[in-house]
Amino acid sequence: MDTTVANTGTEGKTWGGGNRPLGASYGKLMMWFFIVSDALTFSGFLAAYGFSRFKFIEEWPIADEVFTHVPFLHGQELPMIYVAFMTFILIMSSVTMVLAVDAGHHMNKAKVTIYMFLTIIGGAIFVGSQAWEWATFIQGDYGAVQTKGGNILQFGEKVTVDGEEKFKRISIDEFAVNIAGERATHERKNGLWFVTDDTPLPDYSVEEIYNGLEANPNILVRNQIINEEGEKTILTRDESLRQIKDNGKLVVKGANLVVNEYGTSLFADFFFFITGFHGFHVFSGVVINIIIFFNVILGTYERRGSYEMVEKVGLYWHFVDLVWVFVFTFFYLV
Repeated sequence: MDTTVANTGTEGKTWGGGNRPLGASYGKLMMWFFIVSDALTFSGFLAAYGFSRFKFIEEWPIADEVFTHVPFLHGQELPMIYVAFMTFILIMSSVTMVLAVDAGHHMNKAKVTIYMFLTIIGGAIFVGSQAWEWATFIQGDYGAVQTKGGNILQFGEKVTVDGEEKFKRISIDEFAVNIAGERATHERKNGLWFVTDDTPLPDYSVEEIYNGLEANPNILVRNQIINEEGEKTILTRDESLRQIKDNGKLVVKGANLVVNEYGTSLFADFFFFITGFHGFHVFSGVVINIIIFFNVILGTYERRGSYEMVEKVGLYWHFVDLVWVFVFTFFYLV
């Protein structure tokens, strides 16, 4: 009898919250359930990305060559700079969210308002930056030719930088030779330049690219196969001409769900899906933060005597930030 009472007392002290285990409210507990389930979803997506990259490791685009753009600095190669800026902004917004939650614990309405506003600004900058990055990725920069086997052929020339020989990319716009009447002959109704009806007409035909390549002996072709040095394979001059003439199928500019000038189209598929899914989470978080922000201004939580809603949305925001750390690592760093 005494043992039973003692055990019951021990269990009560362990849980402490009675019908609220560990003292967590229903809303906060449900937020944790959502975060765990969403974390499993993102884990599945990133695992699929990892397996696919491992399978096509020799053909996967090199991130330092894809994400080199910075707004208002056109033509400059600055690998990963803007992506790092986006990451910094999102992490700092997580810091301001921590400060907002802490201010809420102290019932400091003024500080909660300021830090929530800064969090919203940080999230909005991130979403806008991601939209700009998508637009740049879709538009492309240099262009390439897709072969009949699906290989991507890029163009450039060998240059010496600081005593080291490197491959400098060249845009197809700089050397392609327009053929009179070519576009009139290859109209949309003929279907010669198209994979589907939704695919836009390329600016050039493969023949125009070949003629331009032939007229510029300094230009070489490299394929998407990564060699032992971790660089894409540069073809000889003769092999470059042969590949374009015999195997060239489609001129590609930018990236979409069908073709990708940077390499295998699977990379673009995963990039759009995973970063888009995360971007939707950030956008949703910004909208929710705005709603909470106005409730703070109106004094809703002051009247309730608790800023728990700020804490709950803070849990979601920290989760979104943490997921981006993994997305950033998988897509941009590894």
